[in-house]
Amino acid sequence: MSTALRLTQQEVDPIGGVAAAPLVLIGSILSAATSIGLTAWHWSEVGSPVAAFAGILFVVAAGAVATVSALPARAPFTVDRLWFAVALAVGAAIAEYVSTVGANRYLYDDYGPLVVGVLILSLAPFSTWISLLAAGTVAAAVLAILAIGSAGASATQANAAALIAVNSVAVLALSAAGAAYSATIVRESLAWQREANAIALERDGGVRAGIVRSVQQGRVSVLSREVLPFLAAVMSAERISVADADRARELAEMLRRALKAGIESTWLDDLASSIGAARQVPIAVDDPAATAARLRSEQRPPLTALLSWLSSAERSESIRIAVAAEGGGEIVRIDVVAAAGSASPSRREVERFLAVARAVGVRGDLEITRENVRVEFRYDA
Repeated sequence: MSTALRLTQQEVDPIGGVAAAPLVLIGSILSAATSIGLTAWHWSEVGSPVAAFAGILFVVAAGAVATVSALPARAPFTVDRLWFAVALAVGAAIAEYVSTVGANRYLYDDYGPLVVGVLILSLAPFSTWISLLAAGTVAAAVLAILAIGSAGASATQANAAALIAVNSVAVLALSAAGAAYSATIVRESLAWQREANAIALERDGGVRAGIVRSVQQGRVSVLSREVLPFLAAVMSAERISVADADRARELAEMLRRALKAGIESTWLDDLASSIGAARQVPIAVDDPAATAARLRSEQRPPLTALLSWLSSAERSESIRIAVAAEGGGEIVRIDVVAAAGSASPSRREVERFLAVARAVGVRGDLEITRENVRVEFRYDA
């Protein structure tokens, strides 16, 4: 549960976060339309047109902030963006209260609580459930204060308790719905990931066993092809020449390189070998310091998906991957350069992979020419 408190749908399911971005735009449009419609509905109660128009502008601003903040290009979504959007929506509710103070006859035609609740609900895929509840509770408290003020300066005959309940129930209900959605989707996603990881670990055990066999076969191949014939020749010779000594050193270095290649192989080398063999696309990895091993499990899928996609459907003729550490080892930079194939990918297609990468905190840049597609990922190690 402590982990779920800090996670959002965007973090545990980046693709789902990208797909949820249009929902924020829909919620923003509905909020703006609601504020305009209800302001026109109770225009006879408006005593300050300036405050009424200011309230609508606050709603539009809150929707714009929420929509832009949830764009895949601006991932990851942070809690301060949620609070900024909610603050603007609460500002709209305050402006509406000012515009009808002393003349507000009914509570059901006030858009403030509904707008705040809808915006919080639409941002549920990008916020933790605890932050959604906190934002809804604070907003409801502010609206309750406005309701207490309305009890003494309103045309309605309802008592303060009823005004507080009506003003707060929409915000609290929609915030609770958003929090329930966030908590549920994160819990279910984590459960699915744990199950998938268990399967992957079981399969990885078999892969690693195969790699060990491959390394052993490589050593046996070097021994049987080079070393054993040389030893047989030396044993049958009457004396060892300088050329034999040089050949012995050369064979020792060859065997050392075979052993080192097997030991220093990383998940990226294994991935490149697997994809290259399956897709018949040569993939070269330049990672002399085995820096790729420092990437965390949640940072690897964007690169894995990109390599798998680039190597399919004749999008690339070959792929080169360079891995290096920067900033004293705190940042891992991975350059992926794909030689364009007969079906060269477009910028918009590759940008989707960068959007998913940004959702998990990976920075990325893209450069496309007629000859190459170059993608750079920068990870915080």
